[in-house]
Amino acid sequence: MDNEAEKIEVFGARVHNLKNVDVELPRNSLTVITGLSGSGKSSLAFDTIFAEGQRRYIETFSAYARNFLGNLERPDVDKITGLSPVISIEQKTTNKNPRSTVGTTTEIYDFLRLLYARAGEAYSYLSGKKMVRYTEEQVIDLIIRDYEGRRIYLLAPMVRNRKGHYKELFETIRRKGYLYVCVDGEIREIAHGMKLDRYKNHSIEIVVDKLCVQQKDDKRLHASVATAMQQGEGQLMVYDAETETVRHYSKRLMCPETGLSYRDPAPHNFSFNSPQGACPRCKGLGYVSLIDMDKVIPDRNLSVYEGAIQPLGKYKNSMIFWQIDALLEKYDADVKTPVKDLPEEALNEILNGSMDRVRIKSQLVHTSSDYYVTYEGLVKYIQMMQENETSASAQKWAEQFSKTVTCPECGGRRLNKEALHFRMADKNIAELSAMDIGELYDWMLHVEERLTDRQRKIAPEILKEIRSRLKFLMDVGLDYLSLNRSSVSLSGGESQRIRLATQIGSQLVNVLYILDEPSIGLHQRDNRRLINSLKALRDTGNTVVVVEHDEEMMESADYIIDMGPKAGRLGGEVVFQGTPEEMLKQDTLTSRYLNRTCSIQIPGQRRKGNGHSLWLRGARGNNLKGVDVEFPLGKLVCITGVSGSGKSTLINDTLQPILSQHFYRSLRDPLPYDKVEGLEFVDKVVSVDQSPIGRLPRSNPATYTGVFNDIRALFVSLPEAKIRGYKPGRFSFNVKGGRCEACGGNGYKTIEMNFLPDVYVPCEVCHGKRYNRETLEVRFKGKSIADVLDMTINRAVEFFENQPVILNKIKVLQDVGLGYIKLGQPSTTLSGGESQRIKLATELSKRDTGQTIYILDEPTTGLHFEDIRVLLGVLNRLVDKGNTVMVIEHNLDVIKSADFLIDMGPDGGRGGGELLFEGTPEDLVRYGKGYTAAYLKEVLYGKAKG
Repeated sequence: MDNEAEKIEVFGARVHNLKNVDVELPRNSLTVITGLSGSGKSSLAFDTIFAEGQRRYIETFSAYARNFLGNLERPDVDKITGLSPVISIEQKTTNKNPRSTVGTTTEIYDFLRLLYARAGEAYSYLSGKKMVRYTEEQVIDLIIRDYEGRRIYLLAPMVRNRKGHYKELFETIRRKGYLYVCVDGEIREIAHGMKLDRYKNHSIEIVVDKLCVQQKDDKRLHASVATAMQQGEGQLMVYDAETETVRHYSKRLMCPETGLSYRDPAPHNFSFNSPQGACPRCKGLGYVSLIDMDKVIPDRNLSVYEGAIQPLGKYKNSMIFWQIDALLEKYDADVKTPVKDLPEEALNEILNGSMDRVRIKSQLVHTSSDYYVTYEGLVKYIQMMQENETSASAQKWAEQFSKTVTCPECGGRRLNKEALHFRMADKNIAELSAMDIGELYDWMLHVEERLTDRQRKIAPEILKEIRSRLKFLMDVGLDYLSLNRSSVSLSGGESQRIRLATQIGSQLVNVLYILDEPSIGLHQRDNRRLINSLKALRDTGNTVVVVEHDEEMMESADYIIDMGPKAGRLGGEVVFQGTPEEMLKQDTLTSRYLNRTCSIQIPGQRRKGNGHSLWLRGARGNNLKGVDVEFPLGKLVCITGVSGSGKSTLINDTLQPILSQHFYRSLRDPLPYDKVEGLEFVDKVVSVDQSPIGRLPRSNPATYTGVFNDIRALFVSLPEAKIRGYKPGRFSFNVKGGRCEACGGNGYKTIEMNFLPDVYVPCEVCHGKRYNRETLEVRFKGKSIADVLDMTINRAVEFFENQPVILNKIKVLQDVGLGYIKLGQPSTTLSGGESQRIKLATELSKRDTGQTIYILDEPTTGLHFEDIRVLLGVLNRLVDKGNTVMVIEHNLDVIKSADFLIDMGPDGGRGGGELLFEGTPEDLVRYGKGYTAAYLKEVLYGKAKG
């Protein structure tokens, strides 16, 4: 690395906890930055190298453009040399838009739309026949061929199945010189002032000509066809006088049997995000919200008076009850009749409204005569509450009576009928979007053999683009996804790998890519494919920097930077930089795990559990194939399987909503299943996921865990606070009184960056302390409330050692390995793994019942080997108290430590959804089937025996 141009050098980096570090990274190589959580990996990769690259890019803009952006602050670093343009691919930027799908993110769907618009074949949604389009010459040839020697009427269609009296239209036709029209299949002479029944649907055609078709007289036929096409806007009809049958001809796409015509296809006609292509019912979302009758009327034995209609409650003297009473009168019933005895039409009118006006008696409304009102129905009222921007509580009230169901019109396919009836090789665009990416790639490879000659001329270039993009997605291990999969439902690792595939597809060179743990959510089987993709990115002439803990990724790297030696204040140094081979000879915490001098021990024996089990039978959501699964209680249960095999569907989308509904009356419905057994052995469920603990800098570990209330109570009880008459609100930075009003208690001011992320700068009045001078004068052991928030957890444990209420809550944070974070650290700066452990610590500090189920989704994300050891200690403590811990995990150290494994598979997507194995890790290895068994064997018995 002697050549200056061959490396990126960082001098004197001091961002966050970095201690003036100097680092060099070889260019055009795969570099891994590793180390404990909180040791400064992200600070070096994202907050120093990426931030400086972004700042330099913005400095290339004109002064006018920079004026709108504000100034991006230079990271606290002396100098960075050799920096190329930087692209960062992080986990946090998942798209929450329900309209975003895998297809739209990767732009593959855009190419599919183009393919169908240019090469798709249209079919009629009424008759199923192939649509045709003719030129005028073809129409004339067809008429001569089919009708020679017969009497025909040439008709120009004007109106198709629409209501109206059409008096003005007939007058216009008469002025043009036409004498006859065909109204609803009957030929009539146009009379002055002629009009139709305005409340009925009508079809109207002009009779352009009546003639007997003869070969020699085709001049007249030519003129009449041209006129009919002009009047009918490219369409004409031929009426055979003898057989009284009609045929349709059109310059546009048209069904020869029914006359249905389509617009000329364009790419936007196949987009569910455009009004021209979206299903009119669900507006392109694929699902609609309907009122659930079982939630509106849960008990049909009650009467309306007794509160059978849940949204209304018991009878009150109000207009809606008077209206219902008046409605029921005509059915010889009243509000005291049990709902089960009411006729179905009466119930329908109560819910959906009445066509007739309802008569309210004068004595009820205190008027001189009876009062007549329209009654629109309960459903309309609930939907109005849901759709209009009413208060959040009103919307939540309305939501409890509704359910989200697949759109009945498009069947969840998001497009209108017209778009769904364009086909290529017998498939429409929605069928292709629903295929797994692996399956779609195979279809794309062989589709050209089944195309027509015209399609073969148009399609090859588009198909080539689609195939190359699909290949990139398969290379990063995403062959189990489908193009119509919503971006909202993707894990952080999946969305990151989709963006990685898009970047590989863009074929850029001389770029520095920085990735944040791309192996999240990947089974060991797919890890090798991901590493090969990163190497391909490197080999095209790019520098790839990966923040990662995965052992295989480190062994495959060209260069490793190990941060440490510990986390937080005790980290921020480079303990090693060099090749993986050199690293194995070192004595850092990471290298000790890599060269096996340190390891996570396999438990001496597996727990027997408490003898009870929770059974989930017939689970068939997403790709699950009606599986029956046993979850033994009182054990550490690990759910394994390749990506897309149905683990999250089984636990997060089926089991967890069932338990939440049972214990907490949650509104979220589980995916389809038959029944659940054994709920009597459980009394609480706690789900700990990786979503951020707060989206604003105001949220922090102290407020989330609740320990901040205890700290404020302690400050209020101090003599100085009592003399001044301070209440707990004085020590809150969220309310007026004690906070600094210049920054509103944020400690920061936000500079909006328009199309870049917002930048936070410290407040110049309180210098980031959040409180005003008077509040900071109250001190406990010489420290103000701002000093306490600035303490790390490790320091706070020593500081509050004689305050048991506070100590218990912060000690748990230390136990889960978060001793390095500060009590007041804004939650926006915490990683996914750290947020998850704060949630876990919050749950741990509560009293457990010994019958609690804890559900964790990949808790090892962002964790070093040492952190995983600490986390396993915490989980084992929970299980030892009699609780059940269920973990969805790919990490082999966690899998080998579990008491019970549930292995899903055998593959992802359609090839998954089956239960392969249930039992101990040793039994799985003996069973030997599935991908997990082979990798687990290496860990349990060593690679030599494997």
